[in-house]
Amino acid sequence: MEETDELTDVDILYEPFKEIVVMDYVRFSTVDDLVRFTNVTAGGKTVGIYWANGVAFTYYPLSPRETVVRSVIEEKKAYWAFVGFAIMPEYQKTVETREKIIAPVIDMSGSPLFRKVAKWLKQLGAERSSP
Repeated sequence: MEETDELTDVDILYEPFKEIVVMDYVRFSTVDDLVRFTNVTAGGKTVGIYWANGVAFTYYPLSPRETVVRSVIEEKKAYWAFVGFAIMPEYQKTVETREKIIAPVIDMSGSPLFRKVAKWLKQLGAERSSP
């Protein structure tokens, strides 16, 4: 039986975000501190963190209310209520703290958006590290 493509008139479009609005952020001094924070905010559940280009981070988007959804769709603008990050020069699949909290680390360096976020976070980290 021959397989037919029923969606021949469907176009697939890539429309990346034009803007990410970060409303608050914290640079943690270590990746372990970032993992502890993420674990506590998740109620002790295992939660992964993202990694791209030397930065480990997690983010919390705003609730998907109508105005936020409209902004995402119409303006290609996303709102992140909070970003926590730490410099992590080398990627590793997991991080284990001294308290034995283990967090998977997801390599998102293949995403142009996450690479750009990582670059921005690195710049913030450098500014905060300056005397």
